[in-house]
Amino acid sequence: MEEKKGFFARLVSGLTKTRDNIVAGIDAVFHGFSNIDDDFYEEIEEILVMGDLGVRATEDIIEDLKRRVKEEHIKEPAACKELLIQSIKDKMNVGETAYRFEEEKSVVLVIGVNGVGKTTSVGKLAGKLKGQGKRVVLAAADTFRAAAGNQLKEWANRAGVEMIGGQEGADPGAVVYDAVAAAKARNADVLLCDTAGRLHNKKNLMEELKKINRILEKEYPDAYRETLVVLDATTGQNALSQAKQFSEAAEITGIILTKMDGTAKGGIAVAIQSELGIPVKYIGVGETIDDLQKFDSEQFVNALFDVKEEGE
Repeated sequence: MEEKKGFFARLVSGLTKTRDNIVAGIDAVFHGFSNIDDDFYEEIEEILVMGDLGVRATEDIIEDLKRRVKEEHIKEPAACKELLIQSIKDKMNVGETAYRFEEEKSVVLVIGVNGVGKTTSVGKLAGKLKGQGKRVVLAAADTFRAAAGNQLKEWANRAGVEMIGGQEGADPGAVVYDAVAAAKARNADVLLCDTAGRLHNKKNLMEELKKINRILEKEYPDAYRETLVVLDATTGQNALSQAKQFSEAAEITGIILTKMDGTAKGGIAVAIQSELGIPVKYIGVGETIDDLQKFDSEQFVNALFDVKEEGE
């Protein structure tokens, strides 16, 4: 509980820029309008789009808000705030099965372009899973970037998990093949693969992922599959277009959104979920291992609107 509370505080401070961007504007609308009309909705819509919630998510949220206002016969603009917050929470809910890979023997592929915090996220995730008592094997299959193997090795040592591969220029498929053998030999719960993400050359990326997938299907057919793409929240709409491109190259099952603590574009978490139907499963708000946490829509939206958490 302490850890969760600490994270909420970090999330609140991490979302400061986003909150200043969205909430101040919305509060001005709630208090500046005397009745609920088209102009009122338009103002809210504009603020949400500017906060990087994306056009589709914003339209859905406004539709939902209009429906609730009607159903509950709300007349006061100020009374809409709770409804708006609830609508965004409902939109962001990741569902019960989001972390199924933790409960079964699984392979988690992590992809993402360089510089988004991918290798760091893999390391933190390894540490989290190990902390839950899971047996974890790491595969350093991002052999394209010279420092990736060394960086991952440091995280592996810190987390106390075994790492396979890490040689620059090695064949990623061969690394995954060896890692599967190691995972079987150690009876690992989770095989976590750091893979290269080169979007500027999507054809190579697709071929590489296809090859890795073929190896996993053949060598580890009974493992549950999870593919997470790491995105940098500070890039806003660019993160959304990256997610779109990656989802063309692989069957993405979830998003890890990093650098939430440095951005005015935190609303992108809402946009990705709406536009692509892919849930944000983890968010990162800093450098330490505890700064990567499971995404909790309740917590996120409370932090976004500075609503106090229960028991505070």
